[in-house]
Amino acid sequence: MARPQMLKLPDVLTELDMSRAAFYRLRARGKAPRLFKLPNGQLRVRRSDLDNWLNGCEDAAA
Repeated sequence: MARPQMLKLPDVLTELDMSRAAFYRLRARGKAPRLFKLPNGQLRVRRSDLDNWLNGCEDAAA
């Protein structure tokens, strides 16, 4: 079984066309995709979590 794709936070922000500050505001409200902190301190988002989060945003806007 392949490991899930993990995206770096800058890549997520680029894909969402969102500033880091805006992303962290969403995160503080519990409305952002889940972040994982690696032992070296870097942050990652699973591709599947981001895709599910985006699908949820589409459903909420409909």
